[in-house]
Amino acid sequence: MKNSVQTLFILALVFLPSFSFGQFQSSKPAVPKTHLDFFISAVNTELNYGKANPSLKDFKKPAHGVQIGFSLQAGIASRLSLVPELSFIMRGGKLKVNNPLTQDETTLRFYTLELPVLARLHLGRFHLNAGPSLGYNFDGTQKLDGTTTDLSFEKEAGAYKRLDAGLQAGGGLTFRIKQKRAVLDIRYCYGLTNVSYDRESYHRSLLIRLHVSK
Repeated sequence: MKNSVQTLFILALVFLPSFSFGQFQSSKPAVPKTHLDFFISAVNTELNYGKANPSLKDFKKPAHGVQIGFSLQAGIASRLSLVPELSFIMRGGKLKVNNPLTQDETTLRFYTLELPVLARLHLGRFHLNAGPSLGYNFDGTQKLDGTTTDLSFEKEAGAYKRLDAGLQAGGGLTFRIKQKRAVLDIRYCYGLTNVSYDRESYHRSLLIRLHVSK
């Protein structure tokens, strides 16, 4: 992803707690309502190969996927709610042809169960959220020069790790669609776990999500 997106992500994590306290400590609005949402997301994702593999930077391409799951918004204080989620998400990345790693055009796909737990600050119809996430890569594939094979999750060279952890931050807008409550949420996910056993590989994802509930 672009450096500017990563910068916004880090700034959100740094300033969200202080903004919440500084702006709203003197007001006492109602505690946000509790909602259970179903959501679906468009996912734009890539792998960051770290400082040890700078030659791969010019060959990276984003991969596209989907995410579906459930989100529980539970009000815990004025303007503040806790948001645990459970979802299935497709992540990964692509490398262009002639890349130094595989030479051929390559697409990696990870099929992951993800559990983030976010703090959400409510600003009228708008919100900001940030928090940690845990993932379990239960399957994956590699498409290399037109041939697709399953990823290995054994502890060996060329294989990948099951567990993943990261940070998420973003914001959104609540509105109505007929009798339904809807939320548009845009979020950046910054992977902290090197998911490869023999090279640096960190997930980076941008999610555009639509939540729907009664």
